[in-house]
Amino acid sequence: MMEMKRSALRDRPLAWAVAGSLAAMTLTCGPAKAEEAFNLGALIEAAKKEPPITVYAVTGKIVDTAKEFSEKYGVQATGKKVNEATQVELMIREHQAGNILGDVSVATDVASAIGQLLPEGIATSWTPPDLAKDIPQAQRNPLVVVSDPHVFTYNTEKYDKCPVTNIWQLTEPQWRGKLAMLDLFDKPLYADWFNQIETHRDADVARAYESLYGKKLETNGQSATAAWVKAFAENGPLLADSTTVANAAGAPGQAEPFFVITSTAKYRDNLTKGLKLGICAGVEPFSGFLYPGFGLIAGQTKSPNAAKLFVRYLMTAEGIAPQTEDGKISGNSTIGLPADEPSGVAKYLDQLMAFDAATAGDDLDKREAWQDLWRINHRK
Repeated sequence: MMEMKRSALRDRPLAWAVAGSLAAMTLTCGPAKAEEAFNLGALIEAAKKEPPITVYAVTGKIVDTAKEFSEKYGVQATGKKVNEATQVELMIREHQAGNILGDVSVATDVASAIGQLLPEGIATSWTPPDLAKDIPQAQRNPLVVVSDPHVFTYNTEKYDKCPVTNIWQLTEPQWRGKLAMLDLFDKPLYADWFNQIETHRDADVARAYESLYGKKLETNGQSATAAWVKAFAENGPLLADSTTVANAAGAPGQAEPFFVITSTAKYRDNLTKGLKLGICAGVEPFSGFLYPGFGLIAGQTKSPNAAKLFVRYLMTAEGIAPQTEDGKISGNSTIGLPADEPSGVAKYLDQLMAFDAATAGDDLDKREAWQDLWRINHRK
């Protein structure tokens, strides 16, 4: 295991204890009783009496979603595209100032939500009682509105099939300088992913090494995951924004395109920009991961009913459609992906590693350690 680092901001034992219990919490009433007690009409009427709300989300599509919500319910909402880290910063500062500008946060930084926002009351989670039966128990508290698949991706113009079958191949000389992913210092979800792998799939990483090379992995006391991250970093992956990563892999006409890991949301560029992105399925021990996006409500919002109504809207097919079109998975199990979704990720969901929110507090605590491991070993 990696040596754990703590900053003064995160050194809150009570907060961790509360955070650890969040994933185990359930609704206080059964589905039938909850549905009987919940009155959507009453919620709508209460929401109409409250001030307008602002919704932070990582996708620019939230602007149109908020507009459509306003037209549907007569409750004014404004959507703003804000990345994960900035959402957390804004919510903390607004809470401290007692001046809430963002009433709802969609797809915020998972580790920070579990480790700080929720235990400190900066944000709260609410699951629509009438839809609870369609939401997996583990995704109800905190409520997972949508999960974002991040998948290993290759250029379908260059290769007839994926050129990689095992994550350890990404540490080999043939891929040096030809790998790319989101910058884990700007998008810490990748550092959190490393910790999730070590916590939940470390033995699988070790087995993948043995499967590829026919011998056991020697780690010198570190985890198999840490050994892989070190070797991967030494192979010089390009760290960039999502557009640059997608173009590096999928731009047509490349003699030596990059092999990357990116969100399926970028596969829409196959249609709009002519990219040649393809999912690399069948990779040992996983072909990517599913990153959960919570729907959180500011603890001090002056419009709690409007905020709840918006969260519920996102749990419907109509409200989440702009995101499922990008291959993102609704937290409502009755809502599938469109048949024409560009990536085709629906066929490979069982190959993706799911984040476990129950250990997300640990991800936050060790985030800096993983970033340091990368910084020390990354070769450009």
